[in-house]
Amino acid sequence: MSEYDITIVGGGVVGTTFACALKDSGFRVALIEAEVTSQAVSRAQAYSISLLSSRIFEGLGVWQQICPQVETYKKVRLADSNYPATVQFAPHDIGTETLGYVAEHRVLITALQALLHTCSNVDLFCPAKVVKTEYHSDDAVLEVMLNGEVQQIRSRLVVAADGSRSPLRQQAGIKTFGWQYWQACVVATLKLEAPHDNTAYEWFWHTGPSGILPLPDNRCRIVWTASRSQAEKLLAMNDREFIEAFKQRYGAHFGTPEIEGDRYLFPIQLMHSREYVRSQLALIGDAAHSCHPLGGQGINMGIRDAAALAQVLQTAKKRGEDIASLKVLKRYERWRQWENLIILSITDLLNRTFSNQIFPIVQLRRFSLWFLRNIHPIRSLVFRIMSGLTGRAPQLAQR
Repeated sequence: MSEYDITIVGGGVVGTTFACALKDSGFRVALIEAEVTSQAVSRAQAYSISLLSSRIFEGLGVWQQICPQVETYKKVRLADSNYPATVQFAPHDIGTETLGYVAEHRVLITALQALLHTCSNVDLFCPAKVVKTEYHSDDAVLEVMLNGEVQQIRSRLVVAADGSRSPLRQQAGIKTFGWQYWQACVVATLKLEAPHDNTAYEWFWHTGPSGILPLPDNRCRIVWTASRSQAEKLLAMNDREFIEAFKQRYGAHFGTPEIEGDRYLFPIQLMHSREYVRSQLALIGDAAHSCHPLGGQGINMGIRDAAALAQVLQTAKKRGEDIASLKVLKRYERWRQWENLIILSITDLLNRTFSNQIFPIVQLRRFSLWFLRNIHPIRSLVFRIMSGLTGRAPQLAQR
């Protein structure tokens, strides 16, 4: 039986970030990932990366590899459907040189996996699947299917980074609250005819908010929110029909773009775990929370979870404490649970406020946009909250 201090289940961006954050910790770490590396690298996803997340990657030592392959956005425009008065955020609003970045999944996971291979204290089990987990008074035993055979791993602490349907969370009986939205998102990559001008857009329509994120080579990533039936119709369109629908909604600003790759659809939910920890177990990333993609918050909350938990565990080790005890793990929960709940609440409120045509609410939200446009301290505070710059920053982001 292999023995580890920490076993991470889930080797996506969040799980691998957590493993890399433990590089010089003195812990012996196992990382279990079900998807083969080539599939993970080829996944067609892109994320809005906040300034705080970029600082965490810089603290890990991978940002120099990531940065040349991402797109920087220096303007963010908020618009309420076709209402002419928009809100524009700029770097001077928060005293930085830029507002954020857009990174494709392959760029992030490739850089993180390269760093992972230099971590002599981390063993990667891939492709492998956890088939059974038993928790005892001072450790956990995991049965792992690897190369057609079941291996046993004994670990002081198990960290679930296994997604919003986390089997580890469900097996532990940790309750969640939340709901499925009436909406779904259609995601596509477009090659633009007109320059994107390093601008990220958030358009609020009565069917739901839609984001357009700039990518390298004058491409963009569109996340188009609509009712589930409308989203299915958008997905079923051929490329020409989809581009015409895009131009009809967003006008001629982007010219006539071309679709790159496949479009795909995903449902939207809000989910928050009532507990982030149990003895011998901690949840990070989508295993602990998921939200509307508005503002690209999900991946950034998960990256902050990973950095925060790594810091809590390393501090406990220096103090000679049991890293798997509730006393230690509750420090992580107190740190991240409320910060994440605030972001979840803001995204839900914005989605509900803007996804309707009730006249008093329409007037209220347009007054709110006027407020953001004309009152600089409020505009600055809102963007700092959504960028993760108002909460407690992990030490990794301060290096």
